[in-house]
Amino acid sequence: PADDDAPAAAAPAARADGVVPTGEVVGIVRRSWRERGYAASIDVGDNGAGAAALRAGAKDATNATQTHAVRLLAIPVDRRLPKIRIQTRQASALLDQRIVVVIDDWPIDSPHPRGHYVKSLGPLGDADAETDAVLLEADVDDRLFAPAVHACVPPLPWAFDERAHLGAQPHREDLRSLRVCSVDPPGCRDIDDALSCRVLVDDDDGAETGQLELGVHIADVTSFLRPNTAMDAEARKRGTTTYLVQRRLDMLPKPLTEDICSLRGGVERLAFSVFFRFDAKTCLPVPGVSPRFTKSAIKSSAALTYQEAQELMDDETDESPLTRDLRNINRCARALRKRRVDAGALTLASPEVRFELDASTQDPLDVAMYVTREANQMVEEMMLLANVAAAEAILKAFPSHALLRRHPTPAPRMFDPLLKACAAVGVDIDASSSKTLADSLDAARRPGDPYFNTLLRIVATRCMSQAVYCVSGAHSVNDRVHYGLAAPLYTHFTSPIRRYADVVVHRLLNAALGLERPDASLQDGDALKATAENINSRHRNSQSAGRASVELHTHIFFKKNKAETDARVIRVRANGIIVFVPKFGIEAPVLFDEDDDDAAAGAGAGTGGGEEKEKRRCALDEDAMTVTDPTGKRWRVFDALRVKIEVEELPARRSRLAVRVVRDA
Repeated sequence: PADDDAPAAAAPAARADGVVPTGEVVGIVRRSWRERGYAASIDVGDNGAGAAALRAGAKDATNATQTHAVRLLAIPVDRRLPKIRIQTRQASALLDQRIVVVIDDWPIDSPHPRGHYVKSLGPLGDADAETDAVLLEADVDDRLFAPAVHACVPPLPWAFDERAHLGAQPHREDLRSLRVCSVDPPGCRDIDDALSCRVLVDDDDGAETGQLELGVHIADVTSFLRPNTAMDAEARKRGTTTYLVQRRLDMLPKPLTEDICSLRGGVERLAFSVFFRFDAKTCLPVPGVSPRFTKSAIKSSAALTYQEAQELMDDETDESPLTRDLRNINRCARALRKRRVDAGALTLASPEVRFELDASTQDPLDVAMYVTREANQMVEEMMLLANVAAAEAILKAFPSHALLRRHPTPAPRMFDPLLKACAAVGVDIDASSSKTLADSLDAARRPGDPYFNTLLRIVATRCMSQAVYCVSGAHSVNDRVHYGLAAPLYTHFTSPIRRYADVVVHRLLNAALGLERPDASLQDGDALKATAENINSRHRNSQSAGRASVELHTHIFFKKNKAETDARVIRVRANGIIVFVPKFGIEAPVLFDEDDDDAAAGAGAGTGGGEEKEKRRCALDEDAMTVTDPTGKRWRVFDALRVKIEVEELPARRSRLAVRVVRDA
């Protein structure tokens, strides 16, 4: 979707004249060592301190605990960090372990900081141990919730109580008879949104009015997550739920996320609903009719997957009421999407990988790109509609204290990689505005190359900065826009189970509707700004952990399953190319090794050593977006090729996904 985060464009490594800006560190103002430590492994290279220590202490190294401490070097997972010197009596037991070390100090005369061993995460290469390392490196909190947090959760089994939830809450509408359904990925248990569509009829004669009432129903999390409680403090600190390949780290305790707040099929749940009036002919909102927000009680008729919803809509013989509702919602979603695109919204692309896991071992059995159906787009449009409505409502009520989501307009230079890539293949792109960029991307086609347009959109996505949360009072009207969505205002309202930003927006809406007094934290601009900054940081960390989890399981899959498949050049570098593999949705470098005999056949090889002699160098032409390998073969961005994928072991017990060119496609 257009709101997905995209990495900011990298700054150029050198000026136009080829001079690389350099500097010198003259002082350290503050150490930023991570208190929880760093994931690492023991250096056991031939000349490493670990190997030497083990050889020296071989006589007494047969036991798990040695009689004396030995000095070792720990190699952090993060390659930006130096080796860390530690002392331990458990050297022999830690050789094959992924460990955690903490930095204590860094003597000015030492190339290595000093630290200490904290704990072992498990054997090197073990999926669970490496996943724990991923979370540590991304600074994602995977600790269990404290008893004080669990004490805030209503006891199970929880059930809707008509007297407590309707009688004592006259503002809450009873919508349990309204036909509602959710549409989510398979296996989703934290269901925080559902949809409804009702054909409006005249109260007097029962005739259809030509209008539809579309409802977006969101889990009413704030009825259970109260301000100034231990659970709220923990949710604010975590900021978001983190989704990994084989597990999920919740922002809130599971009894809330999977049961009490989850809008599961066939059970009564509390919701925060917003209704829109649509013209049945144009399938667009009726002009002059504002969205209506209300607290509600609903009973979902069905919890569908995207595939199930798509099959219902595609089955021409199915005329059930639920299927007709879905088709009406989808018709409106199509019209909304067209209106957004006409206004300049971008249809971007960001590869999403899907894994099929073994039920017992959780090892990946298959990996492929995630398939997006029209049902996905239907739900996306309804969520965007509700989020824009929420943004308008909270900004109207709190002009200087609304929590919004802004996507900054990219600086022209950020599109240089896209413009150069397109110019290299004779495609015109106008990036002067989101509208001209959207139109240019739509028109960019190459005969006989159906995947070319998707590649362009992937490159365009990566030219933009991330969307971020902000406080309205800290930004001018023009700075609040969401560039990718071509929306003057935007926020997040539709996922309060998994995003704290949505919790804040729900509380602002509660206050705007007069349902409760605004908490002091919502009226303190500095406190709200600090909350937004923490959410942004936690979101980035969560995204980083998710990507690292995908990379880890990709390695595990290809360690057991070598593959040969089609690929496309998506970037060129001074020492090789970056290829994208559509079948698996992965991206990896192909490094050209001039010392490899296979290079004569145009094969890509890994980074190798070789004798010191006159070497043939790659030649990079940044303007033409080409690189010529040592054999004279020229590679251009978007070129098709055939590659072999396997996992290659590296020194220091690291590994990498090795992609080598087999032949031109």
